[in-house]
Amino acid sequence: MFNASEPPDLFSRFAGYTAASDLMKAGLYPYFLPLAGQEGATVRRSGRELIMCGSNNYLGLTADPRVHAAARGALERYGSSSTGSRFLNGNTDLHEELETELADFLGKPAAVVLSTGYQANLGALAGLLTPRDYAVVDRDAHASLVDGVRLSGAKLRRFPHNDAEGLRRTLEQLPDDAARLVIVDGVYSMEGDICDLPAITAVCARYGARLLVDDAHGLGVLAGGRGTTAHFGLTDQVDLITVTFSKSLASLGGAVAGSEEAVHYLKHKARSLMFSASMTPASTAAALTALRILRAEPHLTTDVRAKADHVRRGLVEAGVGTGESTTPIIPVPVPDAQGTLAIWERLIRAGVYVNPVLPPAATPRLRTSYMATHTLDQLDRVVEVLGSEPELRLAAEHAGSTVSAA
Repeated sequence: MFNASEPPDLFSRFAGYTAASDLMKAGLYPYFLPLAGQEGATVRRSGRELIMCGSNNYLGLTADPRVHAAARGALERYGSSSTGSRFLNGNTDLHEELETELADFLGKPAAVVLSTGYQANLGALAGLLTPRDYAVVDRDAHASLVDGVRLSGAKLRRFPHNDAEGLRRTLEQLPDDAARLVIVDGVYSMEGDICDLPAITAVCARYGARLLVDDAHGLGVLAGGRGTTAHFGLTDQVDLITVTFSKSLASLGGAVAGSEEAVHYLKHKARSLMFSASMTPASTAAALTALRILRAEPHLTTDVRAKADHVRRGLVEAGVGTGESTTPIIPVPVPDAQGTLAIWERLIRAGVYVNPVLPPAATPRLRTSYMATHTLDQLDRVVEVLGSEPELRLAAEHAGSTVSAA
């Protein structure tokens, strides 16, 4: 029967959302902070210089003059945008150069470049999977991977973080005639730990599952920059590798690397590639130049890990927890959400910029991350500031943190 009453107004939910405005009123709102000038080992906010320990600029290449020059040169040669999808008018020789050199660097036959790392994961998963398939995802995998599975319509199953036995149990429960894809991060963005790839690949081989590794935080950091699969010598046992250029490669964009057949298929099935404008020429040239610097100067990867180890040792000596981290990402546990924001605000006042992380993204923590270009004086100051917070030491004791520096 026709209902003459008015339908609910979709926009009525705006009035009920007060979480962000409440934090703004309390002076504890940590998002969308305007930063001035270049982002390197330091950054400026409200006229003050802060030590930047919240960036994914692991190699510090966003400030490299060679990267800047390449971006300017591409801007002059190609203009500010290609104004279209790579599928039609938006493809350039720069995109194809980047694909060729990246595939070779990662040890895969082919790669396809997309406009962001998020779109690379959406394109790979929604382009490959169907509602008949199963996607088995690590519980701590990046949100873009989960979104890609949801967009595909595939049946989503989660397994406990970095737990090969949990993966085995999950795969064992799937129908024998079901195609299945296991999805993991190479380096996990909130914990800073490395995927147990030897155990994961062994389980995938046993149960006939294909494997995708999102190596957004492994590229530029592990194995001379080649990432997690090279770190373990297992590149040939991983079917697809996705990466982003917005971290170690100092730009914006992403890619999927794999076999010639897989990349050819995704070029014609990945909607996030086909229906998005291509990477701008400046972004493409910046990523390509950063990749070439990485290949020529692999010491940058050992530099950044050495800097992170320096911080990890200092924090452990100060009684501050560092979780399971063995990479430039070091999470510092905090007792509760309110305490996270209060400590974050005090760190800002002390001249240190970190990222506060709150549920549901993860348990309360400060996500800190480090660069090859940080000085030891800067890092010692960070350890001093973090170590002066009694709540961080209490949180470490509560968590039973016994992790030593890698």
